[in-house]
Amino acid sequence: MSQPDRFNPHVADARWQKIWEEQASFVADDTSPKPRSYVLEMFPYPSGRIHIGHVRNYTMGDVLARYKRMTGHEVLHPMGWDAFGMPAENAAMEKGVHPGGWTRDNIANMKAQLKRLGFAIDWTRELATCEPEYYGHEQALFLKLYAAGLVYRKESAVNWDPVDMTVLANEQVIDGKGWRSGAPVERRKLSQWFLKITDFADELLEGLSSLDQWPDKVRLMQENWIGKSKGLRCRFAFPGSSGDGIDVYTTRPDTMFGASFVAIAADHPVAQKLATNAPELQAFIEECRKGGTTAADIETAEKKGFNTGLTVEHPLDPSWHLPVYVANFVLMDYGTGAIFGCPAHDQRDLDFARKYDLPVTRVVSDGDITDSHFAGDVAYTGPGTIVNSHWLNGLSVEHAIADVIAKAESEGWGKGQTQYRLRDWGVSRQRYWGTPIPIIHCDTCGAVAVPEAQLPVKLPEDVTFDIPGNPLDRHPTWSKVDCPQCHKPARRETDTLDTFVDSSWYFIRFASQPDDKPFDRAVSEKWLPVQQYIGGVEHAILHLLYARFWTRALSHIGMIDVKEPFASLFTQGMVTHQTFQDADGKWLSPEQVTRSGDNWTIAETGAPATAGRIEKMSKSKKNVVDPDDIVDQYGADAVRWFMLSDSPPERDLEWSEAGIEGCWRFVQRLWRLTGQVSGAEGEDKALLRKTHQAISGVGADIEALSFNKAVAKIYDLANAIEKAAPSASRDAAIKTILLLSAPMVPHLAEEAWTKLGAGLIADASWPDVDPALLVEDEVTIAIQVQGKLRDTLTVAKGLGQDDMQALALASQKVQHAIGDAEIRKVIVVPDRLVNIVI
Repeated sequence: MSQPDRFNPHVADARWQKIWEEQASFVADDTSPKPRSYVLEMFPYPSGRIHIGHVRNYTMGDVLARYKRMTGHEVLHPMGWDAFGMPAENAAMEKGVHPGGWTRDNIANMKAQLKRLGFAIDWTRELATCEPEYYGHEQALFLKLYAAGLVYRKESAVNWDPVDMTVLANEQVIDGKGWRSGAPVERRKLSQWFLKITDFADELLEGLSSLDQWPDKVRLMQENWIGKSKGLRCRFAFPGSSGDGIDVYTTRPDTMFGASFVAIAADHPVAQKLATNAPELQAFIEECRKGGTTAADIETAEKKGFNTGLTVEHPLDPSWHLPVYVANFVLMDYGTGAIFGCPAHDQRDLDFARKYDLPVTRVVSDGDITDSHFAGDVAYTGPGTIVNSHWLNGLSVEHAIADVIAKAESEGWGKGQTQYRLRDWGVSRQRYWGTPIPIIHCDTCGAVAVPEAQLPVKLPEDVTFDIPGNPLDRHPTWSKVDCPQCHKPARRETDTLDTFVDSSWYFIRFASQPDDKPFDRAVSEKWLPVQQYIGGVEHAILHLLYARFWTRALSHIGMIDVKEPFASLFTQGMVTHQTFQDADGKWLSPEQVTRSGDNWTIAETGAPATAGRIEKMSKSKKNVVDPDDIVDQYGADAVRWFMLSDSPPERDLEWSEAGIEGCWRFVQRLWRLTGQVSGAEGEDKALLRKTHQAISGVGADIEALSFNKAVAKIYDLANAIEKAAPSASRDAAIKTILLLSAPMVPHLAEEAWTKLGAGLIADASWPDVDPALLVEDEVTIAIQVQGKLRDTLTVAKGLGQDDMQALALASQKVQHAIGDAEIRKVIVVPDRLVNIVI
């Protein structure tokens, strides 16, 4: 077969992408009788440009999707845009553009970039969450959950930025200040909408056991986030009261004899009541409200308290009184908003006790250490038996917990209780660029659902961002409507939904997209659950947990008979790159530096540069690589091959020029190989066996998402083909390697396949495997003299020991190594080696 010496991706890539689109090669057919395979990567936020991390993620999914098509599946492999969110509003404020226009321009740019990489995507199902055609259906689903009692409104404490006049997520509060404005953040109470995810806590926890194709670390992260714990709820009574006191929930009632104080949250009713007549306490409460509320913030912040002057009775010994503090590390929204402190066995309690000179008593032994006096500043949280605890002494922790709960219940001062770390999902956001919450507030009727016929509630286009705060609040007309029930003047809800809501059901909308409802149940159930979901581990908790909840909630109200949205989950590693800085610490891009020996310099000035750590690609550190630049230089297939070849997909992949150049060379090598179909006759049994082993191995590796192993097997087959003499087996092997590499390098594969007159390789079938050829009937044995390798021989598998010995001794290399020495012993390991001892 005659063909050009070099593969030209600049011509081939665009040609085959156009043909695939014209022939609708990757459009999924809902009515197909084939077995279905739904492959999905987490859809991107349209920030403006895709990065190499995106390319790796989508290349993995694309290889699997193409392979599934070749193995006879009807494949759904869609793409869309997680298009609402704060970056668009920030752009509006900084650049004077509309969030919608900014977002849609970015979508167009990123879509063009993705298309250049030849992904086998069904673009007919493309969606963007910022379009009314999507979020109108989301509003309908919200109202169905509202009608089912799974949505409610209550006052909740939020992080409030007084300059930007918006609510901040915990991660947007940095050192107590707004991440954008730098203003000290205030804790305010606002009316917020919540979804009752806690109603599904047990279901979500139990469902993890069925997700055996999820990474163990992700399941554990979700289990910990749900945080089911069994403990004791009990009351520490005020002395002399008729039972009034402070309710505490603890998972460690075994340590109650180690208590030295009771601490309550700043928002606890007791603290609030005391503060009305205590300005110093009120000031302390205000200080607490400025602190972070994440677990990390609380763990790292200095532990502070305010002694209220109150005491409470210890439930196990009413004559023992404990001081009551308001503490900045106790939160109102977990447990009861109050704890008892056991400093010897809890680090936060110990930090607090040392600061305020409170008693610290050991009540769990540390090996042989049982002394009640506890020294040091590190709490003991390991195993042990109970000590210094009266009637609990000598018991195991588990036995002591059970005994204390039993005593509390029998005496009426406490009760065993199951508690969850998981809180209901607050979905209100005081922002413009999000899904409007479809509720109307009426002074007479209260909160009223927008009638379904009036959906979608569309965002107004005529908004401005020159004033801080939510533009929906100050729009002159948008929020002014009549109540659907009493028809009196009312107002729209101006909060919008958390963008995690948008991504909690998009995979269902991909599967079914009728105009008149969110999805068709029967069609959706044909595709769901997603057979393979691929994305970053940073989404292991919130996105995946919310998607699981949303699916179960829809099942609960009878809209779909699917409980778990993603049957298999794969979390890929990041793409990393070298970082560089100048003498002042300013970040430099790789293009700005040059290397001379072991030294780096700034190309433009010759000034010295410092090579830093290899880190995740980041715009702020300028160690990003633009996929367009690389595709311009090397073509899509070389980029795709690099993403798959150098590292296990779950590990980080270091970007390097040498790596991509090596992939480019292999693409050209594969191209030259496919031009060597000779029409020769004859069988090459060894190559035939190698070919069928590759078919089996590459397919199994793709199924297991072990793409680097699949690539290695293709390298091995290429080596074997290059070494083989022309034969019918060699021609078959060349055609086979094209089919095996087609999911990875589809443009080259199409270009070569069409020259063989075989049609579209995108429509070709995965080659069949002859099981008989997977069984080796020959083995390579090592021949050693004095334990040193001298020769290797290929022999029939199962060859007798005498025959192995005879062949070994007949080897000229072995005879040369033995020389005139006497052979003392010959050791034969069947099918493995012969070792001659002289």
